[in-house]
Amino acid sequence: MYTGMDWWTNIRLEVLRGESSKREVLRREGIHWETLKKILGNPSPPGYQINQPRPRPKVGPFLEQIAQIIENDKSYPKKQRHTSKRIYERVKEMGYGGGYTQIKEAVREIRNIHKEVFMPLSHRPGEGQVDFGYALARVCGVLKKVAFFVMALPFSDAFFVMAFERECTESYWEGHSRAFEFFGGVPQRISYDNTKVLVSKIMGAHERKLTDGFLQLQSHYLFREHFCRVARPNEKGVVEGVVKFTRLNFFVPVPKVGDLDELNKKLAEMCGNDLKRRIRGNSGTKLELLAEERKTFISLPPSPFDACRKHLTNANSLSLIRFDDNDYSVPVFYAHREILIKGYVDRVVLCHGPEVVAEHRRSWGKEGVFFDYLHYLPLLEQKPGSLDYARPMADITLPDCFIMLRRILVLEQSKEGEGIREFIRVLRLLEEYPMEMVRQAVDKGLSMGARSRDAITQFLIPHISWRNTTFLLDRLEHLRLVQVRCPDISAYRELLSGGGEA
Repeated sequence: MYTGMDWWTNIRLEVLRGESSKREVLRREGIHWETLKKILGNPSPPGYQINQPRPRPKVGPFLEQIAQIIENDKSYPKKQRHTSKRIYERVKEMGYGGGYTQIKEAVREIRNIHKEVFMPLSHRPGEGQVDFGYALARVCGVLKKVAFFVMALPFSDAFFVMAFERECTESYWEGHSRAFEFFGGVPQRISYDNTKVLVSKIMGAHERKLTDGFLQLQSHYLFREHFCRVARPNEKGVVEGVVKFTRLNFFVPVPKVGDLDELNKKLAEMCGNDLKRRIRGNSGTKLELLAEERKTFISLPPSPFDACRKHLTNANSLSLIRFDDNDYSVPVFYAHREILIKGYVDRVVLCHGPEVVAEHRRSWGKEGVFFDYLHYLPLLEQKPGSLDYARPMADITLPDCFIMLRRILVLEQSKEGEGIREFIRVLRLLEEYPMEMVRQAVDKGLSMGARSRDAITQFLIPHISWRNTTFLLDRLEHLRLVQVRCPDISAYRELLSGGGEA
């Protein structure tokens, strides 16, 4: 009885080893002579093979029209191309009388014939690839989509990942700067997609007009660029695969973090751990290959790249400047003055000349207004009547002792408005001292009946005993050579005898 490969092998053993005759096997197994001939001629069952393709009289006359529909679809977006079902409906209108299965098989065969075949490539050391991906993360309890920058080195298979609020010039700058620090150098050449952040105009298959932002980055690090042909992401297939690997391994399950800084610390740690893996076909780890690849890198420049977008503007009459559709405050002293905005991925730094006058956490929303109440305290002293209506003070919760101090000052001052003005002078201590220190001073002042700014200030002066301090000669070793003579007391006695005591 037929039992598969065992049956096939046993018959071959019996006949070819001379243990049984062919007639005996034919009679016992009840098989045809041609079957036995096939068994003896093949070590394993050859399977059923069709010598000629089966005729398809119904679908055959329509194969040319089906191929033309598929060819025409190449000029349209993928989401608007014909499905097999839609092609079936169209050929039915042309007179096709067969079933859907034949059309589906014909479509699959035609598409397989026209699928592109790719050449396996070798990767030289010192070449990088860059791309952006998107994934969900729970940041501060909110589920949101984050963009993540990926730079991959095909030779060593090392890669670096960093998450951002969005894909923009600043995130490309910051991602490159951090990646180069992680790898310990700059690749000789880096491949990119034709994103608008980097390319302002495509002028041919390989010619690009680059954005000023990209040129600034390239001028600082001195690497060469390569841009893929349009709709040819396979030209940087390694980083495309790393983007998918990152999404499936670093973002599953969905990470829960307090902010993007925490997420990026985790991503950097996972990238470092991945360097310990061994690449298929290589005896060494990624870290060992990266050490070899560093020999081809361009050295990091002496000064880091200032990864910020700069814009020169003037602060308005509300002591605000506008950047990326959000308003940020500067001290009122700089209202109507020229301000240089430095927009980093995580903060906005505001400068007047070489001086940094304010710094805010960057908002990626729109039409927001962000105050630092300390910027407006000098103006409050000039306009004390606006204290209860000042928008910069709206979200500030002062400790209870401040409320009590204000109430007492208003009641004690005979001149109208002087109590509020003195209270604002106390608030201005926050320009120099932290809130907790001022709170303790106000508490102490209230308990001792000291309620003015000058009285409260005396509790802010630190009293440090010299007995608890240590004089160190670090970097001042030359002072050990200084010889100090003992004082001569007799000169002082002479001064006293001459009436110096009075």
